[in-house]
Amino acid sequence: MIEFKLPSLGADMDEGKLLEWKVRPGDTVKKGQVVAIVDTSKAAVDVESWSEGTVFELLIEPGETVPVGTVMATLLEAGETPETAKRTPRAAPTLMAAAAPSPVPAVTARPAAAIAGRRRISPAARKHAEELGVDIETVAGTGPEGAVTLADVEQAAVAKVSPARTAPVPDKAAEMRKAIATAMSRSKREIPHYYLSEPVPMRRATEWLAKANEGRPITARLLMAVLQLKAVALTLKQFPEMNGFFRDGAFQPAAAAHIGVAISLRQGGLIAPAIHDVGEKSLEQLMLDLADLVKRARAGSLRSSEMSDPTITVTNLGEQGVAAVYGVIYPPQVALVGFGRIVDQPWAVDGALTVMPATTASLAADHRVSDGHRGALFLAALRDQLQEPENL
Repeated sequence: MIEFKLPSLGADMDEGKLLEWKVRPGDTVKKGQVVAIVDTSKAAVDVESWSEGTVFELLIEPGETVPVGTVMATLLEAGETPETAKRTPRAAPTLMAAAAPSPVPAVTARPAAAIAGRRRISPAARKHAEELGVDIETVAGTGPEGAVTLADVEQAAVAKVSPARTAPVPDKAAEMRKAIATAMSRSKREIPHYYLSEPVPMRRATEWLAKANEGRPITARLLMAVLQLKAVALTLKQFPEMNGFFRDGAFQPAAAAHIGVAISLRQGGLIAPAIHDVGEKSLEQLMLDLADLVKRARAGSLRSSEMSDPTITVTNLGEQGVAAVYGVIYPPQVALVGFGRIVDQPWAVDGALTVMPATTASLAADHRVSDGHRGALFLAALRDQLQEPENL
């Protein structure tokens, strides 16, 4: 029997609300298939399965909010039947090891029955709640082991129509800001940051990009952002200590560069889902992937794999007009690269003064894994990568 648990979709996620199941009991599930949509404090995320099997039970109802690690469904492995399946005794969930533990847990206190998995409620009470438009999650159960009774539902319905007892509407923007603040506070508290920056001449890159975009329709044109992403990915091959995670007291290097791209959301806030295997993709493919990622991030249609496995983050605030950005590392990652705006500035070349389009590349890195010497070499190598745009 395979347990499908609510995964951690980032260091700032402690719980999630199931919005919709994309499968039903009896459906065959493949690896990578989207099986559920879960709302986090930042966005609705399509949650994928990492196992293959046949859906046996769906244990969580849409609308329920559960902690990370909660068993949401069970799958039958190949060859298993409901009669032969070996069931694991159901226990209270714990936070998944995939996410570094937060010293400031923000899990909302919940009735014991809800934390243990499926909420205890009789079919009659559930039906009556639907008739009255009562959200079961808001009802305190007074029955055995916290079970919700008919009386509980009716009492909740009465309270619902009383203005004095109407529950406040959740402020999504405030929830996101709180989640970001929690993750960043943890980062600054736990990660010994160091910061470096390097001016990077961009004449060759801008001229190459202008030529590459000649004759392309607007929808197929490349942006400087994809050159920068590819340059970062190729540089990481020389500096693997900048690419990976710090977990359980040790650095875990990543085998590929899954770069988290910082994207501002229209309703406010920031999210950094990953583009996978950046170093192995062409610039054209990266442009397609970046456009798709930005579109889906702002539409609230990201996948769990994009949220859970960025190995480094790149943020570009050049369009916002800043000369440089010094970011905060997103735990458990160990580095963040920033780019400022490209602007013409005085530049000395072979003893002569000229005007050069240039940007400032910055690095925030984890002193537990690397030091300023390696960080400086990383930025120098990144600068050199951007001088050969034809090789990206």
